[in-house]
Amino acid sequence: MIKASPVKIKKRMTSLGINVFRYIMLTVIGYIVIYPLFYMISGSIKPIKALLDVRFIWIPRHVTFDLFETAFEYLDFLPSLGRTLSLQIVSAFIEVFICAAVAYGFSRFDFKGKKIATAFLMLSLMVPLPMYSLSLSVNYRQLDFLGILGIIDSLTGLDLRLNVFDTDWVYWLPSIFGVGIRSGMLIYIYMQFFKGLPAELEDAAYVDGAGPIRTFLQIALPSSSVVIVTVIVLAVVWHWNESYLAALCFTNGTRPLSVMISQIEVPLHQDGLWLGTQPIANTIVFASCLLFIAIPLVLYLILQRKFVKSIDRVGITG
Repeated sequence: MIKASPVKIKKRMTSLGINVFRYIMLTVIGYIVIYPLFYMISGSIKPIKALLDVRFIWIPRHVTFDLFETAFEYLDFLPSLGRTLSLQIVSAFIEVFICAAVAYGFSRFDFKGKKIATAFLMLSLMVPLPMYSLSLSVNYRQLDFLGILGIIDSLTGLDLRLNVFDTDWVYWLPSIFGVGIRSGMLIYIYMQFFKGLPAELEDAAYVDGAGPIRTFLQIALPSSSVVIVTVIVLAVVWHWNESYLAALCFTNGTRPLSVMISQIEVPLHQDGLWLGTQPIANTIVFASCLLFIAIPLVLYLILQRKFVKSIDRVGITG
């Protein structure tokens, strides 16, 4: 029987120690990430009185789903969900296509002012929405193009400026022009992919008589299914969670789910139990949050395998 040398034994022990350390770290990080979700699920199926019972934290003695019905009513779920889909999700898919076209132009063509435009693109990644939200609100109330309609108003007294405040166009217009929610990041992701796309594919299309638009639609875009999965997931999640602009520009009518959940309030008394000085009952908030994240979570579970592969292939690095 051949005995392993001390060097091989040392390497095996080192490798074993590294693997054990890796599994411990993954377990700790996984616990930190998943803990809020498990705690939310546990809290949402408890009666409100059970939330104050410290003897049973994770597994409640009595399970109830009544809180989901209450949260459903507080969120006005179905109308708010419809508003979210027509407003934010439509904007997200518009952004997915428009950002692809913009990124293709940045990646494949040279034009005057390209460096300046690229600098502004990078700058857009660092400027938060609240910094220019006031100007957005004013412009949406008097929508103009390069001040032309304002000049007509001053000369003739005929005000042709549109008021799109509290309409879906508040979300749709920025997406159509490629300046929507985190469009800069989506364009940057597309650019990373298009730079690695073989130029021979486009050259062959040009030889066959295809122009830039046709080449983009029939060659570049169909070849971008990998990066499109990444962009769709990110765009949908970012639009789904966005509440600042929706709360600022939509003051009337049905609001998206992100606004409803950020402003949810329930009575201080529930089932005869005094809930303290806080205006929100935690159990109802837990149930509301689960309803809110259910659709994006299902979407991610369906696309997660392709999403992980696309992240790896796109190479979103500095």
